[in-house]
Amino acid sequence: MNPAQNKEILIFLLSSIGLIALPHIYHLNLAVFGFFCVLLAWRFIGIWKPERLPTFPIILLLIVCGMAILYTQHRGILGRDGGTSLFLVALGLKLMEIKSERDLYLINYLAFIVAASQFLYEQSILMAAYILFVSCVLLATLVYINSYVAQTATSLKKAAVIIAQAIPMTIVVFILFPRVEAPRWLLFQDDHQARMGLSDSMEPGSITDLGMSDELVFRVKFTGDIPAPNQRYWRGPVLTQTDGKKWTQVNDLFNQSYSDKTIFSGPAYQYTLLMEPQEKNWVYALDLPAEYPQPIRQNANYQLILLGRLDKRKEFKLTSYPRYNTGAISTTEYQDARQLPSATSDNIKQLVSQLHGFDSTPEVFINQLLNHFRKEDFHYTLTPPLMEENPIETFLFETRYGFCSHYASAFVYLMRVANIPARVVTGYQGGEFNEVGNFLEIKQADAHAWAEVWLDNKGWVRVDPTAAIAPERIEKNIDINRLVPGGLISYASSGAGQSAFNLLKQARQLWSNVDYNWQRWVINYNNANQSSFMSSFGIKDMKTMVYWMMVFVGIITAILSLFLLYQRPKLTDRTLIVYNRFLKKIAKAKLTKNTGEGARDFAERIKPKLPEQATNIEEITTAFIDQRYGSKPTEDGFKRLHRLVALFKV
Repeated sequence: MNPAQNKEILIFLLSSIGLIALPHIYHLNLAVFGFFCVLLAWRFIGIWKPERLPTFPIILLLIVCGMAILYTQHRGILGRDGGTSLFLVALGLKLMEIKSERDLYLINYLAFIVAASQFLYEQSILMAAYILFVSCVLLATLVYINSYVAQTATSLKKAAVIIAQAIPMTIVVFILFPRVEAPRWLLFQDDHQARMGLSDSMEPGSITDLGMSDELVFRVKFTGDIPAPNQRYWRGPVLTQTDGKKWTQVNDLFNQSYSDKTIFSGPAYQYTLLMEPQEKNWVYALDLPAEYPQPIRQNANYQLILLGRLDKRKEFKLTSYPRYNTGAISTTEYQDARQLPSATSDNIKQLVSQLHGFDSTPEVFINQLLNHFRKEDFHYTLTPPLMEENPIETFLFETRYGFCSHYASAFVYLMRVANIPARVVTGYQGGEFNEVGNFLEIKQADAHAWAEVWLDNKGWVRVDPTAAIAPERIEKNIDINRLVPGGLISYASSGAGQSAFNLLKQARQLWSNVDYNWQRWVINYNNANQSSFMSSFGIKDMKTMVYWMMVFVGIITAILSLFLLYQRPKLTDRTLIVYNRFLKKIAKAKLTKNTGEGARDFAERIKPKLPEQATNIEEITTAFIDQRYGSKPTEDGFKRLHRLVALFKV
């Protein structure tokens, strides 16, 4: 039977393709994925009802529909989404015209491309394991097509053995093959892929939206000691301009210069920052960064900016000092840090006057304002009420329920009313410590806003008004798993003994550690990391690296060749055992089967020499071939072969 018409082969192949395309339901447009599913289901129906398969005119119509869907959804076939959609639609259309064995091979090879395209979207260790599994299934399909006796379990076993044999070679080539970075213009650009994260502006509710998200932002591994929780401020955009509601950055931050050079003091923290893909090119460093690699630059607000895209995970080695003095500021910076809307309400002026903002030093007014937040009926919440009009005044005198952004913006506003330079700093605060991997995980729920006030002889000084209202927010991490919209904020337990008995938490941290090392040593194994890794073994140039790769590849090839060529013959096949008895009987007539000679050729050679046994030889040979190489060996067939050999005599 033609393999392209074998129902078992088609079921196996179509099931494999379904597994391959399944993860793309999260990546591609639903119209594209739905079109593919319709084609796949149609082809499944065609296995049992071939008359339901589309004719040539309908196939042409399906091709036109597929092209229209691709064009309307992606406006072309270039880019990651457009290219992947094109391959998926082409795979579905190819299923409609399976006529020969060649079509099965083409579909199989196209399915490998679709499987590899999954890594354009997700590169986790789970996805790698899944792709390895579906690749094994695809390879088993090829084994299935070429097997005399088609069995699913046997095909999967052979495919698994082939992949296992290829893994050592793959590891060697991955480690030693020179890493070549693709030119910038060859990379897929998919700017329309939105990601959650901080913005370059802030208004009521903007940071609150991130408060319940457990999406990972970055991970940090320190070389030595880890800073205390109240020092874990990860600096992001600095917001200076305001209209009373919305806070934004000033323009041309790279064109401004520092008036004084920052003086660092106290302990230095050296750490490795592993950033997740971001829409913005911001690098969140521990406040305040002192050393950072190229191509990172620092703007006039001490925020680190990557000169390039952060569309994939990247690793940076940084050094920060929690204690610093930024010195004097420029005239422009001084004016920007005191900017206010045209009108300030009498209530706000009265509050500033009541707290001695006009007739005392900045330090005194800061303490008075923080005490005001502590002693009055202010509350910290993830779900503050809406404050569309005059949000600062409404928050201070009416609702008194707010998130960190409400406290930071109100604090800075009151500082400016008192003619004290101040600004809002956004970023992240805290981070969950992974005891298994000894690193910090910072998630979107750790998004935070605080204030900076400029003081004489001290420079920019961090003041976090949230710490005055909810000090536990600074000392502990928010327990995302226990958060309920509209409910109270839950914080993670700080007792080390309790966490030791929390098996679920330990399991999650163990998996997080595995994923962290996978991202660092596999996904981020670029040219720089390869050079550093090879240098530790004394391999410092590409020529030596290539030589070592050839040596290892040669050794593995030799081992596999010996394994394949010098295997002991398996005598577990009972059909072959019976046939060998027949060969031993023939050998009494001094007729032996040559090495490599087929059973049919051997029979044709010996029948003229044993004409009286020609019929028996033909029957035994036919029964043996049918039983060993036929598509459906049976127990009755084996018994007949056994009986014929037993009765055969020379």
